[in-house]
Amino acid sequence: MTTDLSVTRELGTFEFHKYPPLVHGGTRSWLARSQNFFVEWAEASHTDALTEFASHQETMVLVFGATASLSSEGGATAQAQPRSVCILPPGRSSVRLGAGGSCAVLDTDRTDLGARAALNEAHFLTPDPRIEAAAPAFRRKSAAQSTSQAASIQVIPIDSFSAPASNPRLKMLQSATLSINWVEYDGLRDRRMLSPHSHTNLEQGSLAVAGHFVHHLREAWGKNANLWREDRHIELAPPSLMVVPVNLIHTSEGVRSEHHLLIDIFSPPRRDFIAKGWVQNAGDYEDAKI
Repeated sequence: MTTDLSVTRELGTFEFHKYPPLVHGGTRSWLARSQNFFVEWAEASHTDALTEFASHQETMVLVFGATASLSSEGGATAQAQPRSVCILPPGRSSVRLGAGGSCAVLDTDRTDLGARAALNEAHFLTPDPRIEAAAPAFRRKSAAQSTSQAASIQVIPIDSFSAPASNPRLKMLQSATLSINWVEYDGLRDRRMLSPHSHTNLEQGSLAVAGHFVHHLREAWGKNANLWREDRHIELAPPSLMVVPVNLIHTSEGVRSEHHLLIDIFSPPRRDFIAKGWVQNAGDYEDAKI
């Protein structure tokens, strides 16, 4: 089956430290997006720093490097250690990072941005109709059982559970409108075991947190040879984000003898991974389309 590549959105790659940060409340932050989700990378340098955000949907906050204090407008609070995935209820929330810490704030909408724009905002002025909508996707089961439970902050230490036996490098979690693959390994990735693939109805974000990656990219050939492109091999250092458009073949390779951590981001959540039993907290949600 051929694809009309004339409607393919450009690949987006961002090594955050190469761009001027937004400095607010002691935090340095950078904002990028796909059609369906926002990624804000925030850092606290020499003192505690506050990051604030608001969304109509649940927010996922990934905590690295130092402890974090989280709060939501409903009065819920929580403490998170480094290497935790936190799921916050809809509404206005905040994260106070310990000195030297960093976090990634993942949302399918941001109601607090005002005139602030993502680094790649211009790429998304025209929606790609092939991309499945972020919502309705899933709803938290506890929302129908207890208002207090629904408004709580969930903190999931990534080391508190094991990866699927059939997929030992990946740990997977979801919110109502997002899912992530926490991809982690030491040393170089085995070049004989890469995983080139593409997606027909969603974009993928790949957030590099540690290590050094080469992202290998190949365009499928459509009928119009004028649109064909050479393969690309893009080297990115963390913290960095790659936003992969629909139908672009891609795989990522850790290329140094060090620890590698890559977070793959999807919206809506990956129903295929949920069906395979790979998503650790899938039991907390039910399909909103049923």
